[in-house]
Amino acid sequence: MSLTLLRALSSAAILAVTATSAFAVECIAPSDPGGGWDFTCRQVGKIMYDIKEVDTPVQVTNLAGAGGGLAYATVVNERNDDPDLMVAASSATVTRLAQNAYGGATADQVRFVGAIGADPGVIVVAADSPYQTLGDLVDAIKADPGSVAFAGGSAAGGFDHLKPLQVLKAAGFEDIAKVKYISVNNGGDAITQLIGGFVQSMTGDMSEVVGFIPTGDIRVLAVLSDERIAGFEDIPTAKEQGIDVRAVNWRGMYVPAGISDERFQEWATKLQAVAESDEWQKAMADNGLAPFTLVGDDFQAWVDQDVAQTQELSREIGVIQ
Repeated sequence: MSLTLLRALSSAAILAVTATSAFAVECIAPSDPGGGWDFTCRQVGKIMYDIKEVDTPVQVTNLAGAGGGLAYATVVNERNDDPDLMVAASSATVTRLAQNAYGGATADQVRFVGAIGADPGVIVVAADSPYQTLGDLVDAIKADPGSVAFAGGSAAGGFDHLKPLQVLKAAGFEDIAKVKYISVNNGGDAITQLIGGFVQSMTGDMSEVVGFIPTGDIRVLAVLSDERIAGFEDIPTAKEQGIDVRAVNWRGMYVPAGISDERFQEWATKLQAVAESDEWQKAMADNGLAPFTLVGDDFQAWVDQDVAQTQELSREIGVIQ
């Protein structure tokens, strides 16, 4: 979608968005109700009010369109200096910005203020696979890149596709354009392809595979987080297998770029308080999220690095020029 069209749509949507001005704080969910961004706004907003980080209930506004691009354009073009606005974001937000999927918009047009939970990435094989460790899988690809095909629920160049490429790059394999990736509708379909023998590995998120682990049909070779996941302590991280990769689908927020540094730090402090609350610990446990807390300047620096890495990988596989 072009930047011009996004601007036109954001202007048309602004009346609906500003209609919530009776509330001191607003969170835009760039999706319809029920999605991950909607969950982030509603849970974080409720907890922020419950623990008295804000004085009034947080108003949630659903502004779906262009995979998050409509909300992004609205913030950049219409509400760039709004100190009382936060917007739900995730790894998909950064991937799309890095790949120019928002019609020319760039990641530096907002400020990424914090992530407080994540769905860790995983690399999975079938239970009868000859690959017993992540190293076995990597060695097979190094020896013959065409011998292993991955299935994932994102489009080519999307986050699921990039996860195994990050692993392979970290392991010293450079010719990532030769790695086979099959895009399917969702993680469940990817596991079906794996169990059916149509691919040799599945790339996705931990929440997509937890229901299949008890059946014994799959083996998770690695979780792409800093630490093992509570309740699944028998699954090793990539890092402890010698491949230093962190690939998590984080849940967090960005805020308008035009707000003051002081207000940015206030938002960071509020998100940190939510992350440390008992209420958020329960919300993560209930929804299959793992701890992942980065706020303020530390998170912004991490996003900047992620954008650069995503662009590099995307160019190598031909997603962007």
